[in-house]
Formats: sequence, structure tokens, C-alpha cells
Amino acid sequence: MKSMTGYGKATVARDGRELTVELKSVNHRFLDISTKIPRAFIAHEDIIRNILSRLLSRGHVDVFINYALSGDSDKVVSLDMALARGYVQAAHRLSEEFPELHHDFNVNALMRSNEVVSLEQTEENEQVLREMLGEAVEQAATKLNEMRETEGNALRRDLLGKIDNVERLLNKVKTYAPRVAEQYRDKLRARIEEALGDVQLDESKLANEVCFFADKSCIDEEITRLSSHIAHAREILAEESPVGRKLDFLVQEFNRETNTICSKSSYLELTDVALEMKNEIEKIREQVQNLE
Repeated sequence: MKSMTGYGKATVARDGRELTVELKSVNHRFLDISTKIPRAFIAHEDIIRNILSRLLSRGHVDVFINYALSGDSDKVVSLDMALARGYVQAAHRLSEEFPELHHDFNVNALMRSNEVVSLEQTEENEQVLREMLGEAVEQAATKLNEMRETEGNALRRDLLGKIDNVERLLNKVKTYAPRVAEQYRDKLRARIEEALGDVQLDESKLANEVCFFADKSCIDEEITRLSSHIAHAREILAEESPVGRKLDFLVQEFNRETNTICSKSSYLELTDVALEMKNEIEKIREQVQNLE
């Protein structure tokens, strides 16, 4: 089980070249890859996406690439000798034509001319670049996954603890549930006796009313389903495959059953426990958003 948050970095060096890949991932509903790479690697972006799609299933991933030559420069100086010769000849003619002018034309003047002296990028071996890029991305993604797995295991422990709390609260709900009908019966009897005074209470009608209320407020099904969801959540958390989407759906079911318990409850202690359970489930939902 993995978190969606992590960082991985790898450097590959070959033939005087050095390529560094950094990956940073955060939460996202799907796999979203954003690349910030030199122009020389734009044509090879498919390698990055293919590798990350194979190794990651969810998360927003930022990809940073730094590339440099550790040996000779990757640029060469190009000279336009014909143009330089023309400049020199023109300078001599001007000097002869206007001898009264100061003659300061020299090699430095030629070097400052962008037309005469220019820098050109040396031709890269595209196959070598692709191999280095693939190797670096693979290594960085492996380190990213190692960090995500470490954080995922910590999240697993935290979620299991919160699920234990939900189960503890559910056990309280189970003990309070039978008291709902009893409390309703006692309150109803008291109100009727207060209203009727000395008139004899019809016990059979009271029993029917209490039975109707007990059926309407029964939460046995919700308790059973919630117990089943708790067991299922523990099974999912034992898996090593991506479980974020499964747990996200299951937590919605947790909330559904707890909301129904709250809506059916007229017993103060039960309502308080159900609300506490909702609060714990919300904490679970927030943590589940971090899982791959």
C-alpha cells in the first residue's frame, strides 16, 4: 500500500554526459504527469510517461530534468571567415579613404560580431539520450515508490487505529439500541398518564404504539452493515495493491449507515456516540485521500 506523496531522484552519467531526474508527487484523483524538461528532451517525453504510467497508478507527478556535459562543452564556436575577410578589407579601404580617422579595428572587434562568431549546439546522439533518460526515470520512480510505500505503511497503521475506534463506538451503539424503544415507552406512558389523569391506560394500544415506533427506529440492519464494512476495510488494508479508490467508496458507505443511525435515533446517548463515530469516519476519509 502506498501514499501518493513522495520524492525520488536519480542521476545517470555516461560518456561525459550527466542526466538528473527528480520526481515529486502529491495527491490527485488520477495519474497526472507534468514535465519541466529541457527542449532537447521534449521529443523523448513518451519515455517519461510510459515508465511512470507503468510504475504509478495515481497522483500528480512533477518531473524535473537537468542535463549537462561533465567534459567538453556541448557548444562549438563557428566562424564565418568570408564575412570576417570582407570586414577586414572594408576596414582597410576606409582607413585609406579617411587617413585622418583613428584606426582601432582589430581582432577583438571581429570577435564581437555575432555574424562572424556564433555558437552552435553539437549534434547529440539521440539513442544515448533516450537510454539515459529511461534509466534515470526508472531509478527515480523506484525511489519515489519506496518513499510512497513507507508513508503508505504509516497511513495503514493510522487507519487501522481509527477503524478500531469506529468499531469501539459501534459496540456502544449496540448497547444503546435496545434502550431506544424502552425510553420511548416510558416517556409515552408518562405523557398519557399526565393527560388522562385517573382514566385507565389501555396497555394494548400502548404496546402497539411502542412496537410501531420500535420498528421505525430499528437500526439492526445499519449496525450489521457497518460491522461488515469494518471487516471489509481491514481486508482492503491488508492488500499491497493500490487501494485508495476502494477505500474511498467504502468510507462513503460508512457515512451512509452512520447518518441513518443518527436520523433514526431519539436517544440522546446513542446520538452522541453516532456523532462521535461520524467524526472518526471523517478523519478516515481525509486520510484515504492520501492513498494511491
